[in-house]
Formats: sequence, C-alpha cells, structure tokens
Amino acid sequence: MRLWLLAALLMTIIPASAPADAVPVAANGIALFQDYRSWQVIAPSFREDKKHIRVILGNPLAVRAMRDKLRPLPDGAVLAKVAWTVRQHPSFPVATEPDAFVQVEFMVKNSAAYKATGGWGFARFVGNDLKPYGKDAAFVQECFGCHTPVKSNDYLFTGYAPTP
Repeated sequence: MRLWLLAALLMTIIPASAPADAVPVAANGIALFQDYRSWQVIAPSFREDKKHIRVILGNPLAVRAMRDKLRPLPDGAVLAKVAWTVRQHPSFPVATEPDAFVQVEFMVKNSAAYKATGGWGFARFVGNDLKPYGKDAAFVQECFGCHTPVKSNDYLFTGYAPTP
C-alpha cells in the first residue's frame, strides 16, 4: 500500500482533540496542538518493541524543513507522532492495521526555550482522554534520552518518506 494512502486511512481514526475549553497541557507547559490532525504526513513508522503503528505529522514549517532535509529544523517546527496498537485485518489476515489509539507525542523546536534538550520541547498525551504524560516536567529527560542516539540528525529518528 502506498504510504500516502496508509497515512490518509490512519488520519480517519485519530481521536478528536479535546474541546477548546479543556485543552490538555503537559507538565512542562506544552499544550496539545489541537490542529495536529490537519497537519501533513511526514512518514509512517512501526515500533517493533511496542507493536505500535505510528504516523509522524508536521506543521507546515516542519514539513518544509523535513522535505528539504534541513537540519537543524528551524524554531517553530512541530512534529506530532500518533500511535496505535495493531491488529490483523479481519478480512485480509496478511494485512496489519491500526487498532486502539495509544497516544500522541509532540516535539516542539525552540532553541532558546529548550536548550537543555537539544532545542526540543517534548509532550505526550495518552489515551482517548489525551491525559498529559509525566508527573512533573522532568518527564522530558525520558524523551530526550531516547533521542540522543540521533543527535547528529537534530535528535530526529524520522526522515521525510520518499514518494514520487
């Protein structure tokens, strides 16, 4: 299946964001980006250890930078990673499809505000109620620690998925 088609299908099952008067905010002050569902797809991915299918989306600035392979990404770029558990398609057992929504994570580029974490702010919202992850702002060290192996790529695992 073409990546754009898979991404389009996945976007139809992303849960709606919280109402405007109840926007979830992570312990470090990053609020859920309510418009993330309208962002463009950068790439799909699959995390083998968690058995999660994911779609990485970007705001317009992030999409341009990723498409142009610009590193580091400019301040104001925001990436969203949406994750689901997986299941076999009931009518096509060789196909794997998204099942339950797990979480949406954000990486927010601001070199000055997030200097201690490579210029990136992190936020995660879990489950259909989009509950902010982490008891306090120190949760970002978990996120940042995971991304340190790709420091030379501006802490990004993802590249822009090639399409003709």
